[in-house]
Amino acid sequence: MRHGNSTRKFGREKTQRHALMRSLARNLIRDSRIRTTVAKAKELRPYVEKLVTKAKVATVTSRRVVNSRLQGADETKKLFETVAPKYLDRKGGYTRIIRLGNRDLDGSPMALIEFV
Repeated sequence: MRHGNSTRKFGREKTQRHALMRSLARNLIRDSRIRTTVAKAKELRPYVEKLVTKAKVATVTSRRVVNSRLQGADETKKLFETVAPKYLDRKGGYTRIIRLGNRDLDGSPMALIEFV
C-alpha cells in the first residue's frame, strides 16, 4: 500500500530519479522555463522551490547544500546571483505550471514550468 508515500517513481530506480530531478532543476534554473510532462513538473516544483528558499539566505553553508543537490557550479551561481534575489520579499510560490495539452506521440499531458 502507498499510505504516506507521496513521491512519484516514474518507473525508475532511486538514483535515476534523483538524476532526473537534478537535471530538470538545472535546466529550469539555466533556461528559466522548461517543457516537460505534468507529473514531472509537479514533482519538480517543490524540489526547486526548496532550493530557491535555501539560496535566499546566501551563506557559504547554503551554497554548499544547493551545490550538492544540483551538482552544477554554473547553475548554483546563477541561482544565488540572479534567481534568488528576485524573490527576497516573496515567501514561496516561485514557480508556475501551465498545462499545454497532450503530446502527439503518446498522449502524455505536457506542461510548461517557469519561474514567476
